[in-house]
Amino acid sequence: MKSFFNPEFAANKDFIEGCIAQYSNLGTYIYKGSRNSLKTFDLNDSTICIKAFKKPHIFNKIIYTYFRKSKAKRSFEYAQLLLAKGIGTPSPIAYFENFDQLGLNDSYYVSVFLKSDFRFRELLILEDEVKKEAILRQFVAFTYRLHQSHIEFIDHSAGNTLIKDVGNGTYAFYLVDLNRTNFDKKLTFEECMKNFSKLTSSEAVIRIMSDEYANLSGENSEKVFRAMWSATQEFQEQYYRKKRWKKKLKFWKK
Repeated sequence: MKSFFNPEFAANKDFIEGCIAQYSNLGTYIYKGSRNSLKTFDLNDSTICIKAFKKPHIFNKIIYTYFRKSKAKRSFEYAQLLLAKGIGTPSPIAYFENFDQLGLNDSYYVSVFLKSDFRFRELLILEDEVKKEAILRQFVAFTYRLHQSHIEFIDHSAGNTLIKDVGNGTYAFYLVDLNRTNFDKKLTFEECMKNFSKLTSSEAVIRIMSDEYANLSGENSEKVFRAMWSATQEFQEQYYRKKRWKKKLKFWKK
């Protein structure tokens, strides 16, 4: 097993290694999908979160061993980079990589468990429209800061931003699922608009977000709306086209 620890958590190394070794038997699932899973573990007076990545197929076993960093290692390093730039994300603790004769077998990313008030997807169904708009505008300011910092968070979707109420009508935002992030990339206007495309299919929400982005960037508000809404519609079309193809494939496999 190969691992790397944040020095701040080195004293907990034995405990965390035990959690990794007994991952399938210990801890509490907070997400269990076909590709990845997330579990929490109690550590003294705090809680840690361990993300287990799906075992790669034979081609990726080789790629992640010799040509590209594993998702676990990228998650750890990208969290450090984001925090260094003042961008919120749960504090990274460690990453683990297990190898077999062919290459990478399984990998894990460990972070502090951040208790949030809701995710972006829960914000979208908030009944208090005044509060919802206020948080949406703060979220856009957060995203604008990402863009101005030359950060492209590719998986900027409704499930990957944690939102925390820090009082006085102010909210803090924390990114998760970090392994697809580009740094030091000066985004074009079109790329900035596309970065909002996975968040919602609501035209009303896009209206609010595009208005705030226009206020911050100095761009014409109607130009921003048209570009952001067009990118959203294009993503929705691709998403549902892909779902239809998957249904057809399942039908023919029966």
